[in-house]
Amino acid sequence: MTRLFALALVVGVAGFAGCTGSAQVKVSTVKKAPKSKPTKEVVTASRSIGISNELLDQCMVKISNATDAPHFDFNEDDLLGDDRMVLDAVGKCVMSDGPLAGRSLQLVGRADPRGTQEYNLALGTKRAGVVTDYLARLGVTRDQLAPTTRGDIDASGRDETGWRGDRRVDITLMEDLKVSSR
Repeated sequence: MTRLFALALVVGVAGFAGCTGSAQVKVSTVKKAPKSKPTKEVVTASRSIGISNELLDQCMVKISNATDAPHFDFNEDDLLGDDRMVLDAVGKCVMSDGPLAGRSLQLVGRADPRGTQEYNLALGTKRAGVVTDYLARLGVTRDQLAPTTRGDIDASGRDETGWRGDRRVDITLMEDLKVSSR
């Protein structure tokens, strides 16, 4: 219950912070895409990025043997070269001329269980934000990107080797959503 409250608090604060000032809110048109059978399983694609099997298949993302490679370093949110190559492929795939043109992506920032829950949620938010910003610089519209955090909520590592796997951003297709182009 405490974790759920902390997650709601972080999301609420982030939403409030994003709504301050006199910025205009852009409303996008969303329509249903043809149903497919998405798999929610996430595969390690690079040091800091996990990608759903559906994205790997449809975007033809080539991954190296990154299973044992470190993900984000402890307390870090910097992308590495391998991460950028994977994100380049995913970005091209969901942009206007890619096979998943206009599809929306869920970006889930994660952390290992060390640190307070609030800190880990914030760190997961930063990591998802770094990936969101990188994809946006490539040309993916922000309407297609839904960053969020789970912090250490799903962390499974019990030692440094396991914790490395907990420090990542998972990218999956958002189910049944397609952003229409204007």
